[in-house]
Amino acid sequence: MAFLPTILAAATEHGVEADGGVLQQFGVEWPFLISQIISFCVVVFVLYKFAFKPVLATIDERQTKIADGLKYAEEMQVKLAEAENQHKALIQKASLEAQQIVNDARAIAEERISNSAQEAVGRAEEIMTKAEQQIELDRKKMLADARSEIARLVVATTSKVLSKELSPDDRNRFTDSASSSLVESSN
Repeated sequence: MAFLPTILAAATEHGVEADGGVLQQFGVEWPFLISQIISFCVVVFVLYKFAFKPVLATIDERQTKIADGLKYAEEMQVKLAEAENQHKALIQKASLEAQQIVNDARAIAEERISNSAQEAVGRAEEIMTKAEQQIELDRKKMLADARSEIARLVVATTSKVLSKELSPDDRNRFTDSASSSLVESSN
């Protein structure tokens, strides 16, 4: 549009009148110009109404969706970070619980080992006591058997030395006296 005044100025210099002759010289006719302006305005209105407006609405809608998507992505990143933090916290908690369980298990195992050792010592002492009692009983039985055998031998030897047959009363009296003398000598 800046070249139109230049053209008009050039036309005036060459002797062409500016009262409408220039426009007619370039072939511009007012009825066609006005109809073209109206047609152009109708086309612009139709394009704006049915082309540009829906396109702009679609662009706005897409920008809204993109903004919502970005906002959702940011929210998801925050939630992901929170989930990772919770995951780390759960892992730490589980690790601490596992360590506590291992420590408890070790303490229980040590306690059971200690209890088992004490029980073993108690059983060993009990076995030793029973063994000593059994040894004492066996010793007493052996001494009693030895006494009775010695008494029988004493009686048999005495009867041979005396060359006579002893009566059952004499035999019992000699056996008792030999046994009592053996008991006194063993204590």
